[in-house]
Amino acid sequence: MNNPKKILVGEDSSVILNLTKSILSFEKYQMTAAKNGKQVLEMLEKEDFDLILMDLNMPVLDGVTCTIMIRDLEDPVKSKLPIIAISGNINNYTMDEFRKLGFDDFLQKPLDYDKLLATVKKLLS
Repeated sequence: MNNPKKILVGEDSSVILNLTKSILSFEKYQMTAAKNGKQVLEMLEKEDFDLILMDLNMPVLDGVTCTIMIRDLEDPVKSKLPIIAISGNINNYTMDEFRKLGFDDFLQKPLDYDKLLATVKKLLS
């Protein structure tokens, strides 16, 4: 049997984390949660992941800064991990702007969990 894909979720809302975990585990993905960008970087140092879901607005270290730091990592695998931005997009970024910031895709809050799964599957295939 294949090992489950590991997804790191940087999100400070426990409601979103719990819902996301339920959805992802139902599809046999393994999820690890981080409450801020600093925790995302710390977990990425210790473990390997297949994909990152990154909230833009988190305390301590925001998702944009964290993504830029991940893209600058020495590790050639970790620096190229697929990263999906999740946000209410108050800055009205375009998809092109998200890509320039280092994100592979973007999901609008409130999250559409069918779209979340479809996007995760697309980036992991």
